[in-house]
Amino acid sequence: MFEKEQQWRSRIEEKIKAYFAANDIPLAPLKWTAIPFSGEWGMATSFFQTAADEARAGKGKKIPVPQRAQEIAEQVKAAVLTGEAVSKEEIGSLEGISRVEAVKGYLNLYFRTSEFARRVVDEVLASRADFGRGAPKNERVMVEYAQPNMLHSFHIGHARTTLLGESLARIVEFAGFDTIRATYPGDMGLGVITVMWAYDKFHKGQEPDGIHERGQWLLKIYIEATALLEKKENETPEETARRETYDAERREMLRKWEAGDPYVYELWRVMREWALDEFRDVLGILDVKMDVWFFESEANKLGKEIVDELIAKGIAEDERANGGPVIVKIDEKLGLTREKYRTMVILRSDGSALYSTNDLALAKQKFEKYHVDRSIYVVDFRQSLHFQQVFKILELWGFPQAAKCYHLSYGYVTLPEGAMSARRGRVVLFKDVADEAVKRVLAVESEKSGNIPEAEREKIATQIGLGALAYSILSVDNNKDIVFDVNEALSFDGRTGPYIQNAHVRANSILKKAGALSTDSHFDYELDKHEIELIEQISRFPNAVQQAASEYRPLVMAQYVYDLANAFHSFYHAVPVLQSEDENVRNARLRLVAAAKQTIANALRLLDIQAPEVM
Repeated sequence: MFEKEQQWRSRIEEKIKAYFAANDIPLAPLKWTAIPFSGEWGMATSFFQTAADEARAGKGKKIPVPQRAQEIAEQVKAAVLTGEAVSKEEIGSLEGISRVEAVKGYLNLYFRTSEFARRVVDEVLASRADFGRGAPKNERVMVEYAQPNMLHSFHIGHARTTLLGESLARIVEFAGFDTIRATYPGDMGLGVITVMWAYDKFHKGQEPDGIHERGQWLLKIYIEATALLEKKENETPEETARRETYDAERREMLRKWEAGDPYVYELWRVMREWALDEFRDVLGILDVKMDVWFFESEANKLGKEIVDELIAKGIAEDERANGGPVIVKIDEKLGLTREKYRTMVILRSDGSALYSTNDLALAKQKFEKYHVDRSIYVVDFRQSLHFQQVFKILELWGFPQAAKCYHLSYGYVTLPEGAMSARRGRVVLFKDVADEAVKRVLAVESEKSGNIPEAEREKIATQIGLGALAYSILSVDNNKDIVFDVNEALSFDGRTGPYIQNAHVRANSILKKAGALSTDSHFDYELDKHEIELIEQISRFPNAVQQAASEYRPLVMAQYVYDLANAFHSFYHAVPVLQSEDENVRNARLRLVAAAKQTIANALRLLDIQAPEVM
């Protein structure tokens, strides 16, 4: 929504509301939609809901709702917009409105084409990086994402949650919400202890130098340890005894950690920092800056306190006296006759915490310490039932914000040869992909851009390579699986990040050749169809931001920016800009190019993709 557009809409809405109040007609909320270009641009609002509400209340004329909606639209047009309430002169002054019509229950307002085009371009160039930013919503949202298990190396599956969450956080923040970015690394649990045990028993003192080298080495230890602990077919009694001894040793290490054993705790602290070093570096590569760091190890104590309270309230059942765990029979407590939420274990029989224990504590921390109004968990679909159960237990507990928790799930990231598995070493490491992306782009840049200094080429290659990777992930619906193929992800052709970045580069090239922009230009000439499509796409950006934020779907922005880039590429090939003979046309088109460049950059930024100046 443009600022001036909002101003005239507010004036018109005031007149409409006054008319309905004077005639004692209850008015349903006015919702405006854009009218696609067909010789003119416009906006429309419907009176169907008002007519339906009136009919349900038994008021007004006893005529069909569509007929009544049209009658109301005509009355509004006559009495409010062309009658005494607003003069014809005032209509002409309402930011370029050319005409008003009532059609099939809709009130349609049309703009003068030249005025609309000027308003769109002027708004972009006046707002710059803030073009499309929504008004403050007075609501705080926490987006939690990027939750790798510590002591594993960061892989491409982790990249999906990180990019999805970061993009969503940027979109929600840009839409006008006070936004907090949070991460919840899994720094405790049997998987972490498994690596600690294997390191301490077999590899202590062998750790390599280098942040990522050490992280990847820890992943190899995890794979090795898993193989040692996994039951094999036809294993000998000696192998069984050894495996059981190893399992008992790592579980004893977990028990010692929970008991605060100094040696185990210090070993954990040091190895955890190794993993965090790699994680922080990856976040830096992806330009992700977390506001809050939650840790699973810190939620442990509070989670157990909540479990005690749930037991005291009769919500949870403590079966530890009989060797069982602490459980909540959710369906039974909700009075459901059919299985839906099932039973959730919230504490092991030995009193150790589970994911469920810690997630109860995490929810409490988010709302009570950070005073958020909504909490969005960006976690893969395998945890869907888990979060449904946790949110319902919070509801049973009487936690007032339980309904404000939302799980944004996403599909698997698999490989062409099958599912990834850290246990079996079948993963694609993020750093490997990022390095390969930069390497491939550099090879192309070296051939095409020999006049660009090497340091600058590497910066550009990083922007393009990471842009290709980010777009390949964000352009897939979060509910769908991704079969990650490095060749497709790093492709420059078709619906890709580099294709979109290239539109920004082309716009920048035109503007560099042109020099300073004129501030005195008008679109009072016959616009080319490619100009119209580009203006149309630019004008949609503010609404695309709000839609992506309200639906929690970065895909909306990924689709939008591709359509915008596509419109610009078509304009670039078909419409003369620097070669325009008429000075006003040249100046107007240059301002349109500048507006397109800025909008592409704004949209890419919301996808955590940089907009290079050259490539």
